[in-house]
Amino acid sequence: MDYASSLLGFIPGVRRGPPGLKDLLARVEAYLPAEQVTRIREAAEFGASAHQGQKRLSGEPYIVHPVATAHILAGLHLDPDTIVAAILHDVIEDTPIAKDEIERRFGTAVAELVDGVTKLDQIKFKNREEAQAESFRKMLLAMVRDLRVILVKLADRTHNMRTIEAMSPERRRAIARETLEIYAPIAERLGLYSLKLELEDLGFKAAWPQRYRVLAREVRRARGNQREFLRKIEQQLQAALLKNDIAAEVETREKHLYSIYRKMLRKRAPLAEIVDVYGLRIVVDRPDTCYRALGAVHSVYKPMPGRFKDYIAIPRVNGYQSLHTTLFGPNGVPIEVQIRTEDMHRVAESGIAAHWRYKQGESSNSLEQERTREWLSRLVEMQDGGSSEEFLESVKVDLFPDKVYVFTPKGEILRLPRGATLIDFAYAVHTDVGNRCVAAKVDRRLMPLRSVLRNGQTVEIITAKGAKPNPGWVNFVATAKARSAIRQYLKGLRRSEAIALGRQLLDQVLAELETGLDDIPPERVQAVCGELGAKTPDELYEKIGLGERLAPLVARRLLPGSGLPAAATGEEEPRATVPLAIAGTEGLLVNYARCCFPIPNDPILAFLSSGRGIVIHRETCANVEDYRRHPENWLSVAWRFPGERRFSSAIHVEVANRMGVLAAVAAAIAGTETNIDRVSVEERDAETSSLSFELKVRDRRHLARIMRVIRRMPDVLRVTRVIAAHARGGEI
Repeated sequence: MDYASSLLGFIPGVRRGPPGLKDLLARVEAYLPAEQVTRIREAAEFGASAHQGQKRLSGEPYIVHPVATAHILAGLHLDPDTIVAAILHDVIEDTPIAKDEIERRFGTAVAELVDGVTKLDQIKFKNREEAQAESFRKMLLAMVRDLRVILVKLADRTHNMRTIEAMSPERRRAIARETLEIYAPIAERLGLYSLKLELEDLGFKAAWPQRYRVLAREVRRARGNQREFLRKIEQQLQAALLKNDIAAEVETREKHLYSIYRKMLRKRAPLAEIVDVYGLRIVVDRPDTCYRALGAVHSVYKPMPGRFKDYIAIPRVNGYQSLHTTLFGPNGVPIEVQIRTEDMHRVAESGIAAHWRYKQGESSNSLEQERTREWLSRLVEMQDGGSSEEFLESVKVDLFPDKVYVFTPKGEILRLPRGATLIDFAYAVHTDVGNRCVAAKVDRRLMPLRSVLRNGQTVEIITAKGAKPNPGWVNFVATAKARSAIRQYLKGLRRSEAIALGRQLLDQVLAELETGLDDIPPERVQAVCGELGAKTPDELYEKIGLGERLAPLVARRLLPGSGLPAAATGEEEPRATVPLAIAGTEGLLVNYARCCFPIPNDPILAFLSSGRGIVIHRETCANVEDYRRHPENWLSVAWRFPGERRFSSAIHVEVANRMGVLAAVAAAIAGTETNIDRVSVEERDAETSSLSFELKVRDRRHLARIMRVIRRMPDVLRVTRVIAAHARGGEI
């Protein structure tokens, strides 16, 4: 018996061992013609000879793995080329046989598929993360040419997960995490739910074996009590469907362990609350019957509000179609029901693979294939910019199916990740639309470009010729395509353009200070370059032009302690030239926050606000907490002697409710040479009143003197300084 013939009985005596050639041939004989079955046998014999002498970690002959991979794909009724490629998918990588020989013996299509699946182990990577990312990138590039490559890769990973026990615990955990993060979501994205569920449960078992064992034991125990309950529900629904002349198959669905585990984590709920959710599936003949069946089901049990999804009218991006509803079952137990046609069920189980099912003389093109191909093409666009690890992270983000559905003005539906903004929408329409976007309308109303999209909105993007992406968009876009396109555009700017733009921006700021770059000594410019991490002035101008440095802050460093006048405005003062109050803000517009009323000698922070210049807050102001996450926009500032300048402050005075008390307090304040900007009175009860004053003071000492004077008055019960504006709320 030669080595190839030994395939007919892999690993005798091993319980539930891997399928051998005999199992594979039996499976393909069920749907392929005899000549193709012979071709597959020849491929298996060729692969066995090529891998002769090679062993897996488990001690099995290596050929066990590729034949088992082909067996998985044969279960999906894939075409002969894909089955042959699965058998030979490691031949180029692990044996001396070249692609040309595979092409000569099995055809160009098989050779291209095998080459697409081949890994990049011969390339030396700096670390494992980069190796994983680069291998994944090549896989995606190959997928765009022929989507069957990913089907082989997913089957390859599935069999590897089935036999992962032979590896070390550390290696098992690493591969399991990669499977859960990369391969299971790809399987779901392509609609391969049978593979997705198996990959998730196998990954869960390998990554957290103890949790898996405990959960499996408890779920088996709980399901023993569910069978009779589900049988009664199934009979009731079947009776309702027959009453409405609807022919349908009703079957129960069991939640797999990983979905139960994730739901427990997400809801922070015990197992008892999760396994009490029952699932049923109803399969009918036509789409319109799905809606009739939905009505019949709702006549038996009331639906839960907000738990209905119509994936028939708006299919998922991978082509999945079904009606989803959740019912209030007996004793209020939730019952999850899916309603679909036989064709929808076939796509739901096999996804994109359903469109490569072997059918002689038929084309394999379909709408679902085109949708998937477009998605993969967008992923390849992203790979042009950034490192391999960044690309892999971007792909992870795009794989997960939490989507919002929005409409173009023409009524076309766009699917975007939840949290996507108007900028993400613009780039989803076309990269040029995103690059030239200047404004957007949501349901015919102008909205800020960073607005987050919600389901059902109609979005219109307004573009302008010559408009360019704003570097700040990168900070809030949610899709990898938008982020990659913005970065790519910025990288594409010629260095000379960035330098010219940066110099122009800096000159504009200096012009407001009645000076210019030519007036600043070269040694001073070079010193500032060193402080800001730039080797030359041109490098500094380039950073400004690319948005990495802010021109006003660079200008302030170039002119330290210049003593030049700056505009300092309160909320209601005209913008007039006044003596400086804040050191370190020369040349910048200065505003004093009305949420906390900072005055000289208060500990302060300064925040660079778009359109408002520098905004000064007290360090204890509650409104600055959200801004502490952006330290790059904070400035270190200190009070400078303000001269005769006055600042807004506010106090609360609780007084006994006596006639003339307001006039008496106001007169006392006026006696301290203080102006009162606003006053309000609130009667707290019959005995006391609360007076609020907004005053103009010089500094903390001045305010303290005012409060001491008021506190000595006979009808005054309490005096406090306030940090929340009574007139403006929490305005910043």
